[in-house]
Amino acid sequence: MESINKTSIIILTYNNLELTKDCLNSIKEYTKDAPYELIVVDNCSTDGTVAWLHEQNNCKVIYNQENLGFPKGCNQGIAIAEADTDILLLNNDVVVTSNWLKNLQTALHSQDKVGAVGCVTNCCSNYQAIAVPSLELDILQDFAKQYNVSNQDLWEERIRLVGFCLLIKRKALNETGYLDEIFSPGNYEDDDYCYRLRIAGYSLLLCRDTFIYHKGNSSYENQPSYYQLLYDNKNIFVDKWGFASYYCSNIRYDLISAIQKEEKEPFRVLDIGCGCGSTLLEIKNKYQNAEIYGVEIEPAPAKIAASIATVYNIDIEQEDLPLPDDRFDYILCGDVLEHLKDPWTVVHELRKKLTKNGILVASIPNIMHISVIIDLVAGNFNYSDAGILDKTHLRFFTLNSMLAMFAEAGYQKTVYRPLNVSTNEQHAGFVNMFCSLTSFDKKAEFEAVQFLIMAYNAEKKI
Repeated sequence: MESINKTSIIILTYNNLELTKDCLNSIKEYTKDAPYELIVVDNCSTDGTVAWLHEQNNCKVIYNQENLGFPKGCNQGIAIAEADTDILLLNNDVVVTSNWLKNLQTALHSQDKVGAVGCVTNCCSNYQAIAVPSLELDILQDFAKQYNVSNQDLWEERIRLVGFCLLIKRKALNETGYLDEIFSPGNYEDDDYCYRLRIAGYSLLLCRDTFIYHKGNSSYENQPSYYQLLYDNKNIFVDKWGFASYYCSNIRYDLISAIQKEEKEPFRVLDIGCGCGSTLLEIKNKYQNAEIYGVEIEPAPAKIAASIATVYNIDIEQEDLPLPDDRFDYILCGDVLEHLKDPWTVVHELRKKLTKNGILVASIPNIMHISVIIDLVAGNFNYSDAGILDKTHLRFFTLNSMLAMFAEAGYQKTVYRPLNVSTNEQHAGFVNMFCSLTSFDKKAEFEAVQFLIMAYNAEKKI
């Protein structure tokens, strides 16, 4: 356990005075057991926030004459923080709770390799939200008193963390640098920073022993066209890194659910198209003795994934996997096969890498979804940026053709289940009509956006 530093809490404000009051008052009330300083950077508020901040005597304040955005404002706060303090970036639409900072500091300084930590809340992406008994603050504070008990068994390593509450170790900050201001006024600067920490050799922890309240997106309510900003910064991120953050760092719990092993049982898993390694890392979190391997065609996410697993930056259709046969208990192909020129050969070759009782787990988009059928009847087959008709898809499958592909490759049996069942009222009417015209009940095949396929290996006769 390292010695725990003082923390510089940096909060940006742009109007939303009442939220800011709630946030700062909660810090004063619930952060008495951890050393900190408070830094507020105001981005030219016009609702009385500036006057109220002038009355506060327990914080440093920077008053900007224009809205400089989140990354640049945070960097201003970091620049005036006391030397050697850890840095906590905190949204002003947050209300903190008992033991929150002490718990985060304990996790941050539990190991030298930990570069940043985050917490759980009621409203957040990246699987950082938990169910809460109420959204009334009094009830949530009582809930947090029971919930916020430091427990290292509840620290979960992650590839990235959402920046609404991000505590960064000073040593890691000094090595990694400040937030990248190309993401101003905000969004994706936290993804960018987490990946930079990863590449620098640091790990990230999600502290499931620490809950704070988060209203969510309030910091951007007064920004013009929030969704346009999100879209623009997504493109800025792709231009910088060469991959889409969410797509490459999403945790595929649907694939993980196919793994049927005891928590301490040793086994090997290979993730084809592993992205940044989030799914492999979650497998390692759950199964401590699992050996995790990945294949990723893009170099940047492969480099990030290599921080937690043995990863091969290769094109699975062009290069042989440099691993022996009969090695893996599970091979994962999450939304991969539809992107390949010859998925039939790939699943055949991957069977060689499975143990006798190994399983290939694949999620595959379903071209028979009712939305596609309706468009076809109307004479349309329009590609899109995402979904079943993603313009990067090279192959399209119905459930029958999925099952045939694995049968022809020699798998002993296949088990499947529908994923992302999606219909609206209009679609439901068409589903019923089409089902009435066939001799078989195809409702599941009309309603499933994807299918999860579990293909079981047979005796090796390849």
